[in-house]
Amino acid sequence: MSTENEGTAVPPAPSAPPPPADAPAASAPQGAHPGSAPAAGDPYGPPASQAHHDTGAGESSSAPDPSWPPPPPPSTPAYGGDGGAGHGAAGQGGGGGWGAGWGTTHQQPAPKNGRGRGGLVAAVLAAALVAGGLGGGLGYTLARENDSGGSTTVSSTTSGGNVKRDPGTVAAVAAAALPSTVTIEAASSSGEGGTGTGFVFDKQGHIVTNNHVVADAVDGGNLSATFPDGKKYEAEVVGNAQGYDVAVIKLKNAPSDLKPLTLGNSDDVAVGDSTIAIGAPFGLSNTVTTGIISAKNRPVASSDGTGSKASYMSALQTDASINPGNSGGPLLDAQGNVIGINSAIQSTSNGGFGTGQAGSIGLGFAIPINQAKYVAQELIRTGKPVYAKIGASVSLEDTTNGAKITEQGVGGTEPVDPGGPADKAGLKPGDVITKLDDRVIDSGPTLIGEIWTHKPGDEVTVTYERGGKEHTTELTLGSRVGDS
Repeated sequence: MSTENEGTAVPPAPSAPPPPADAPAASAPQGAHPGSAPAAGDPYGPPASQAHHDTGAGESSSAPDPSWPPPPPPSTPAYGGDGGAGHGAAGQGGGGGWGAGWGTTHQQPAPKNGRGRGGLVAAVLAAALVAGGLGGGLGYTLARENDSGGSTTVSSTTSGGNVKRDPGTVAAVAAAALPSTVTIEAASSSGEGGTGTGFVFDKQGHIVTNNHVVADAVDGGNLSATFPDGKKYEAEVVGNAQGYDVAVIKLKNAPSDLKPLTLGNSDDVAVGDSTIAIGAPFGLSNTVTTGIISAKNRPVASSDGTGSKASYMSALQTDASINPGNSGGPLLDAQGNVIGINSAIQSTSNGGFGTGQAGSIGLGFAIPINQAKYVAQELIRTGKPVYAKIGASVSLEDTTNGAKITEQGVGGTEPVDPGGPADKAGLKPGDVITKLDDRVIDSGPTLIGEIWTHKPGDEVTVTYERGGKEHTTELTLGSRVGDS
């Protein structure tokens, strides 16, 4: 899959979501790439999927830097963009481990032979983020030639009557939601930037979007939001969460008639439910597309294209058409409630439309709104994200056996933080975590994703294997504030 931005494509991967608790432990997200072996890491808590950049190659097995942000999985995809050229391709997630600061510490994996494998695999999906570069876009010209006989006028003597669009129809939902969506333009002080989408979160002028949409404007850049009626407002970043890929901006001189979109309950979403996505694909603002929920709890990870930062989500997967520029836009249910934030896509190739960006093949990924709502509220309240963690270093190696706590921590530190959540729960190096509550854990990345769907202080039941025997323990998740 390729990111919206430029980049090389990464090998495709299986498209099976993590199995239910009573299913085999082998859960295979789409885009899995067997070519790279992940390293140790501390599952911090969000979805356990790893997005890769242009290549699926693994990195060395050296321990990762314990500071935030943790290194992205090998070949994580770059952020894509609305209308402009994008970075990176999305590949299967293999990759480094994560450290205790994030829930688990990480170590970059050693390269593996790139041989394919069939069936379900324990790998994380590498997805391409869908924001866009400024200045790009998709344009076309509609031309009509007159023949020598002149123009022809077609008239009708009958009328189709009044068209009634009942509540609940796609047209009715779109008509109600569009006035509360915006097209965002973000640029750094040097002029580099991109475009994406956002939606009204409250009457005070807060807009929710993706972190990668506004990242260029965080430090002294320019930021604006344009409504479908053409009204444009300057804005500022209130807070951004790199790990969750969620950001909140606030309109300057916000109008008094803002109508926040109604937030749904992403936990109640079922596979097969209808979805409606709103965004600005390839610069075409206020575009509406439809589809269904095609999978839940899909481990996905994507990066900013520089190879330095990664975002993780336990995503809602939809086949609604999502393209560069849809990033940050709302994914709605059939009643018009926001159930997710469109964030990433998987694509078969880079390019198309003259932008060097890949387009939709029906594999789009959204951050569940229950998680995004919590993150947005924390950003509005304090300006900083809060992450859950277990305080142990786990391997991100491709395996269907579970998430193994490593024998060595990051930078020579202990693999299990003394006095941390995992330590208090009795977990030790070498233990293999196979379940978190009722969710089957098939790998380190999946564990990271599941931890991040929780809040600090949540109590979870951990099932693990030690010496060939299965055990369970109760664990209270710890917390980490900020991305750095």
